[in-house]
Amino acid sequence: MQEAPFSMKKPNIAKLVEFGFAEKDGAYTYETRIAQGQLQMTVTVSGGNAHARVIDPATGEEYVLHRTAGAVGAFVGMVRADHEAVLTEIAEACFEPDVFKSARAQEAISYVRAVYGSELEFLWKRFPGNAVWRREDTRKWYGVLLAVPERKLGIASDGTAEIIDLRADPGVLAALVDGERYFPGYHMNKKHWLTIRLNGSVSAEEIFCRIDESYRLAVK
Repeated sequence: MQEAPFSMKKPNIAKLVEFGFAEKDGAYTYETRIAQGQLQMTVTVSGGNAHARVIDPATGEEYVLHRTAGAVGAFVGMVRADHEAVLTEIAEACFEPDVFKSARAQEAISYVRAVYGSELEFLWKRFPGNAVWRREDTRKWYGVLLAVPERKLGIASDGTAEIIDLRADPGVLAALVDGERYFPGYHMNKKHWLTIRLNGSVSAEEIFCRIDESYRLAVK
């Protein structure tokens, strides 16, 4: 089972090795002591997933009380805190965001990187499915990628939609919005931003043109 700190992230193998992970048969393993050295914690990264085990060296048995919601006490609390701290440190040092899976999202990311040299900025820990691009000169946003419930867009579905928010001229925006492919800007000024659903209903070429226009509009 994937550990929570690694949700929506993918491992950077070079950084795993630099951190101290050892490779064997395609899996990467890191060992450390927690709970003031009383327990051994092993983190294994394999196939893009990460999981951890805590072993009591005195008995050779796995310690699991830290995963039990009702378990309380000073020792289990220390183990729980140390366990979380190790996982968080590894996630921040060795993993990269891996939120957007759709072909259109990946095409947009590649296009922006190639044309404008911008990388997505994940600004909010509480909202790991939200990221922005901004111009280097004005520092203004010209694009926002998000993963949101489809119902937030007015779509009768319990699925998740990957979307892109872009700046647009008000006249152009009004003509495009159709409630299926184009929407008023999600969580943005709806007079100046539009949202495109990245489900393949809008061509990559059209999205690239909208990105170019958004970049231009972010100049001031």
